[in-house]
Amino acid sequence: MAKPKVDVYMPADESRKSYDRMAAAGVDVKIPVENWMVQANRPEIIEIVFDPDTVIGVGVANRLRQVTRKSLESAPDLRMIVKYSIGYDNVDVDAATEMSILVVHSPTESNWGGVAEGTMANMLAILKNVRMKDRHVKDGGWRDAKLMGTYMGSRQIDDYEGITVGIVGLGRIGSRLADLLAPWRLNVIAYDPYVAESVYVHHNVKAVDMDTLLRTSDVVTLHCNLTKETRNLISVDQLALMKPNAVLLNAARGPIVDIDALFDALDRDQIAGAALDVLPEEPPAPQTPLLGLGDKVLLSPHMISHNKGTGLQIAVPWVEKAVMDVLHGKVPKHIVNQDALPDWRGRFEGKSLL
Repeated sequence: MAKPKVDVYMPADESRKSYDRMAAAGVDVKIPVENWMVQANRPEIIEIVFDPDTVIGVGVANRLRQVTRKSLESAPDLRMIVKYSIGYDNVDVDAATEMSILVVHSPTESNWGGVAEGTMANMLAILKNVRMKDRHVKDGGWRDAKLMGTYMGSRQIDDYEGITVGIVGLGRIGSRLADLLAPWRLNVIAYDPYVAESVYVHHNVKAVDMDTLLRTSDVVTLHCNLTKETRNLISVDQLALMKPNAVLLNAARGPIVDIDALFDALDRDQIAGAALDVLPEEPPAPQTPLLGLGDKVLLSPHMISHNKGTGLQIAVPWVEKAVMDVLHGKVPKHIVNQDALPDWRGRFEGKSLL
């Protein structure tokens, strides 16, 4: 019997030990992209085409490496696409479901917890004018009223109620952010039509509709998946609802925000600022208008979840186990497209390739 082929398009295991263990178990491990970080930094979009006998695609990188319907059709015996990261917007999940191919991701706490912590850092940096103060002192200046930040929490002495933070998406990241905000004694509201009321109660968050969130929030922070429903979720009409002093934070996916509409809103002082870890085009072209807005925009290179001692390495054992489970005809954990599971069971469950 031929060895089952596993293509690793994002070899996140720097030690290569998980790939060695797979190979020792009888797996034909192929690594078409040796230096995935260099590949990930290139702007061109590449449609991945698997070898016809590939049974698992592992760690397919970012949105520039697309797993399309054509990709999935290139390997008729493909059992699973598994990712080292939490996001899966570069995979055609609908097509995978139609073809009984499982899409599995790695929602490690270091990933989603890191996003929540990074969002908190960006929020503080932009509300407290951290960059402006630093540059002002380095340029020879000292105290200046223009450098004053925003007081965030409530105060008893003058009945100041504190700012309102609106969280769009109350999943792992959004709910962790709500927990991090709790000691600040401010108002936290959220919009997420897919979570139960008990989730709001557990995290002490008030449930509101999207328009109310946009109208009343001083900070709007996005923590939802990129889907057909959320693409351009924040565009001209939504930005028009926001307060003039409001700031927009996006640490989810770039295309959730209409970047041209955001530039226009910032350029016209319709809203006060934005902090973006993600952009529709990554990395942005040098002529991207948003890059010319100075302190109105705080940018980071889509690595807000990357922290020392964490990163993708935490997901290596998750991915390895998912691969070995599927090769043995077992159902893996963390399946994105549960609708594919009944047909997948009929095709592959109990049918080991090792």
